[in-house]
Amino acid sequence: MTEDAIRNALSVVRYPGFSRDIISFGLVKSISIKNGVVAVGIEIQTRDPKVPEQIFKDCHEALDEMAGASENVQVTINIEDPPGAPSTPGGVGGKQSIPGVKRVIAIASGKGGVGKSTVSANLAVSLSKQGLKVGLCDCDLYGPSIAHMFGATDQQPRADSRERIIPIEAHGIKLMSMGFLLGDDAPVIVRGPLATRYTQQFLKEVAWGELDVLVLDLPPGTGDIQLTIVQTIALDGAVVVTTPQEVALIDARKAISMFAKVNVGILGLIENMSWFECEHGTRYHLFGKGGGQREAELMGVPLLAQIPIDPGTRERCDEGEPVALLDPVKSPISAAFRQAAEALPVPSG
Repeated sequence: MTEDAIRNALSVVRYPGFSRDIISFGLVKSISIKNGVVAVGIEIQTRDPKVPEQIFKDCHEALDEMAGASENVQVTINIEDPPGAPSTPGGVGGKQSIPGVKRVIAIASGKGGVGKSTVSANLAVSLSKQGLKVGLCDCDLYGPSIAHMFGATDQQPRADSRERIIPIEAHGIKLMSMGFLLGDDAPVIVRGPLATRYTQQFLKEVAWGELDVLVLDLPPGTGDIQLTIVQTIALDGAVVVTTPQEVALIDARKAISMFAKVNVGILGLIENMSWFECEHGTRYHLFGKGGGQREAELMGVPLLAQIPIDPGTRERCDEGEPVALLDPVKSPISAAFRQAAEALPVPSG
């Protein structure tokens, strides 16, 4: 047995709820081999007791056969609270680690293509229309779209005297996105550690100023960036976006499970693409009917809104004018986003 062989064996041990292993996450802090006994030291930040239990079990499964017997493997896990961990159940009302920001809410989805960024943009606008000071951070490094949706692709952030990034402002929202730093046709080619660094920089090295709420538009799935976020700041909760069809709901459950494992409360579901209404008033449920409502009831969380498929929403996003800017009385789509925003636990402006 060698240290390299042990590290290789542990590289199959995933952090529960995520696709990445404990070696690449840097959670294994020490490995020693003495008199045929393997000792592994691990450090994790979580309030979920099931997380260390699962990691402990999986480490033994990976090493016991190599060491000859389970008694030849010693796995020690040091458990710490996440930075700025909330003191209340579900995370709402906890002390935030971003100076000046009262609430941080993540918008997530288990899979791509469900309109998560569209929801994030319009939810941020709807919160702003309530008189709140709102920021929106595009954490999807590989597919940034917020800059385009706010019509600000021609702008580039500057730095202040403290070398912090000054966010771009559009439609009353403070924005940060990789889309401001790269051209439309420039791909983002970064591996795990660099993606982690960019994410931390967007959160901790941006001059957000005084905000009532910071909305985080997460990438789809349950990967590196999601874990980086929950270990860097204390989230007040997450909103999961899905479509009514079972294929999307399967992945939405994975996202909900991921947040549960890192002690982040689910504030509710938003069902996007709920139906298409033709010019004659007939509704067509292209992706199924009622899936979001059933899932919300099953998970014990509120269904914040059902957002129909609307060509005008797509057109306005392409033009950099989120549909939530419209008068909710005249636009049922804007009204649906206002409904979702009003259901979120944020401080009054």
